[in-house]
Amino acid sequence: MGYLFVLVYLAIVLAVIEINVVLFTATGLERTVARFQVISMLTGTGFTTGESELIIDHPIRRKLGAFLILFGAFSLAVIISAISNLLSDSFFTLEIAYIAGFLIAIIFILKTPLVKKRLSNLFEKELEEHYELADLPIADVLLTSKEDEIVEIAIDEDSGFTGKCFKDIISSDSDIMVLFIIRGDLKIRTEGYTKELQPGDKALLYGNGKAIRKKFEKNIVQHQHTSNP
Repeated sequence: MGYLFVLVYLAIVLAVIEINVVLFTATGLERTVARFQVISMLTGTGFTTGESELIIDHPIRRKLGAFLILFGAFSLAVIISAISNLLSDSFFTLEIAYIAGFLIAIIFILKTPLVKKRLSNLFEKELEEHYELADLPIADVLLTSKEDEIVEIAIDEDSGFTGKCFKDIISSDSDIMVLFIIRGDLKIRTEGYTKELQPGDKALLYGNGKAIRKKFEKNIVQHQHTSNP
């Protein structure tokens, strides 16, 4: 019954992993990323990769992550207790010897030239897979150097920009890009450079931080996000 309990509980753990992978995928996360992060949280290994920000910055994923961390800690205690009870009845020397022999055989097989070559080709093929940029933190996608920044500015009547367009404000050789203009609940993207600015408008700019501050120093309304190369 002890063996059966361990197997059943492992099946429960695997089911929890698959359920959470589906849930994380439903929130828009790439399946491969979701599976790795679910296993990481469940086992408490604590990988602090850029992908972990995708969990922290999302309210639903944070709740799922909290459940996985707690469930993983509880499951580890249960499995250790069950295995301890099994080992208390016998040292299982013969069984452990079989397992050790099996693992040693795998090591020798993996070191053979043919297997090593096939594994190398397989892993190389896997590395050719490209993940969606949407699954990466904004800092990894846009802020690629210490000079890059994303800045929000506000347009008011005293700024001198009212009635003008960004194409007239920002020269073509400036390292400044208009991501979009915010006008109430409306986000203007396609006409970001040609739309006349009105008092109360806000805009999200991307580019060289010094150039943006020099041009729009009095209009910055929030702290800029700088990269950490």
